[in-house]
Amino acid sequence: MDRNILIVDDQRDILRLLHSTLDTLKNPDIKIFESPSGEEALLESSRHKIHLLVTDYKLPGMSGVELMHKVRARHPEVKVIIITGMSDRKSRDEILGAGALAIFDKPIPLADFLDMAERGLDLVQTIFPPEKSSPKAEEKHSRVSDLLANFRQDIKAEAVFLLNDRGLVQARTGKLHDPSMEVSLISTLMAIHSASLKVVRHNHQEGLDAYHVFSGGDHDLLFIPVTPLYALLVAGNGLASEEHILESVSGLLALRTQVEKSLKSMGVTGELHQVPTTDAKSASPTTPGPASVKQAGKAAVEAPPSPEMEALLKEAAGKKAKAVDTDDFWNQAAQKHGNKPVNSDVISLEEARKLGLIPGEGK
Repeated sequence: MDRNILIVDDQRDILRLLHSTLDTLKNPDIKIFESPSGEEALLESSRHKIHLLVTDYKLPGMSGVELMHKVRARHPEVKVIIITGMSDRKSRDEILGAGALAIFDKPIPLADFLDMAERGLDLVQTIFPPEKSSPKAEEKHSRVSDLLANFRQDIKAEAVFLLNDRGLVQARTGKLHDPSMEVSLISTLMAIHSASLKVVRHNHQEGLDAYHVFSGGDHDLLFIPVTPLYALLVAGNGLASEEHILESVSGLLALRTQVEKSLKSMGVTGELHQVPTTDAKSASPTTPGPASVKQAGKAAVEAPPSPEMEALLKEAAGKKAKAVDTDDFWNQAAQKHGNKPVNSDVISLEEARKLGLIPGEGK
């Protein structure tokens, strides 16, 4: 089944960027059309059925929102992504209220853009793929989803996510007010999760007793680790207000305990002493343990200095050398010791000449 995308922007470089980005999906069913203005976009939409409209907000003649309404009059099922330079919340809310699927500021976050394009076209997601699991795991995942759904209803949240350490959504209920930047948001939060694990280790904590609160913006966000491999994200309005914050955190801690038990029943384990690695189950870089660092540091301290260098350093310490003499000092050291043979049984030609060991030269 063909899926037609219409990109509308009066800047040629933006058209090329978005077109080449969508090409990376490598889907033979996708056909991409371009227009530099709203009027030409309407003409293009009369020739083809449009499934996804990607348009700049400010266009010559009409606005992107006006174009959205006119294209939707011809193609009621069209999904719309709007590119805009307006970052104030009121304008974004108006655009979302008008029916846009997503809004992106310039420079466009391409991973998020591709994620929303896949959603708008009902494609199998590759940028933000769902977890694959067995039928038994699906049954247990549904239990976790029920826990999230009940918690969301109890505290009147907009969305609750269970995320894994690879930045993928393990289970979810509800949706964010503006899902445009969901990929970037979750990626950033999982970086916080990784950093939290390090703080817990440095602080010698026995459990993951930490949570993060972000108030204001589109939502209040509550973020809490469940295990080293999983974390919970709750989004809603007023969750972090003075009158609700204690209730919200208390409920979230109880949810964490329930989810942790469900994950253990699924065979998911995670120990605090595990060191993050860059394998398929972790996005954190490999880091040496405290013992390895200590041993490396000890080896560096105990490494004996070169006798020649030690003598030079003692000589330099005994002199009141000026800063401008530093280069001369090292140049002299290089000349004095740089040509010394590695093998102590071998002498240089100059030394042999001084000792009279070269035939035909001498006395």
